[in-house]
Amino acid sequence: MKLDDIILNILAKRSSAIFANREVLRPDYVPDSLPHREEQIKELTNILAPLLNEERPSNVFIYGLTGTGKTAVTKYVIRKVNEYAGKLKGVSFLYTYINCRHEDTTYRVLRNIAGSLKIKIPFTGLSTAEVFSRVVKAVEIIGKVVVVILDEVDFLVKKQGDDLLYRLTRVNDELSRGKVTVIGITNDVKFMERLDPRVKSSLGEVEIVFPPYDAIQLSDILRERAKLAFKDGVIKDGVIEYCASIAAREHGDARRALDLLRVAGEIAEREGADGVTVEHVKKAREELERDMVVDVIRTMPYHGKLILFTLAVNEGRVESTGELYVKYRELCRKVGLEPVTQRRVSDLISELDMLGIINARIINRGRYGKTRQAALTVSPQTVLKALSGDLRLEEFVKKYWNR
Repeated sequence: MKLDDIILNILAKRSSAIFANREVLRPDYVPDSLPHREEQIKELTNILAPLLNEERPSNVFIYGLTGTGKTAVTKYVIRKVNEYAGKLKGVSFLYTYINCRHEDTTYRVLRNIAGSLKIKIPFTGLSTAEVFSRVVKAVEIIGKVVVVILDEVDFLVKKQGDDLLYRLTRVNDELSRGKVTVIGITNDVKFMERLDPRVKSSLGEVEIVFPPYDAIQLSDILRERAKLAFKDGVIKDGVIEYCASIAAREHGDARRALDLLRVAGEIAEREGADGVTVEHVKKAREELERDMVVDVIRTMPYHGKLILFTLAVNEGRVESTGELYVKYRELCRKVGLEPVTQRRVSDLISELDMLGIINARIINRGRYGKTRQAALTVSPQTVLKALSGDLRLEEFVKKYWNR
């Protein structure tokens, strides 16, 4: 089909037969109702209530597994408190939300905070100490409480250390008028254990734990979203329950359940179906899992990619780590790269095994000792697809892509 035909076909279907508002199923959508999080909403609202008196609330640390509603609840509560503050005469505060997975350096986080205070900071050129100093001065001049929400804060700390957290949680010692409150959010339940004790005591003034959803709770969440996202009668019997059961087995991840439902709807739409069925959900699951593997591979260290490439071009498996290392060294020679040691390759195999991309099984060969068989858990074509985006490997991937 020609490109013009594809676009004309899309334009003809601009009025979807499936979706009423697909944005409702996006992870960044914050609904007006958050089922089964009433307790956490109440707790966070009580903690932030001093904002309505223009007083600084305690720092808050929120943790729980992925897709348990941490971000949605935090955004929902802070917006509601801000709405009520606006109705009170002379009461106001400022808040800024920063996703540390995207803004993963101290400079970029400070630049975002500065932006919420209407301070212009260049992309580069200043020291972090200077940017921090400007932020502190701005808070002092504004004279209001500033709430800094650091989502996925573990990404920032892993890359940059916890110095910024320490300074933000202690900045009130430098202020006489304005104040700063920090809300930290993480999926890593052991994150607090790795912080400096001084940071831990300051950040964790109050802690809120978000438990995983069960299948029944996930079904309730999906039904509420489905009413807004899909046209009447589109969702067929068993679809909601099937999405919920899959997500419940994967640590009660509501985000996963919503993604499944959205992608299933998109597949039904592409197929021209009159509704979303369980079969569409099964296809959506395969599509999402394939895409997740591709994303993980694309963010791996270069030598990890080379090991995966070596496996992919050898029908997805090798019989021993020694054999894998020989083939890996040969690939390094072809790409003009110095190979790492066999011990490092063994470590990379263990890391790939933990990620679930390969299966490394120890085999006892009697008097010949033990070795590990390594096999891909995904298709070689999926690995090649992921590696095709790496310019250093693109030329080699093309040779094997259509085999």
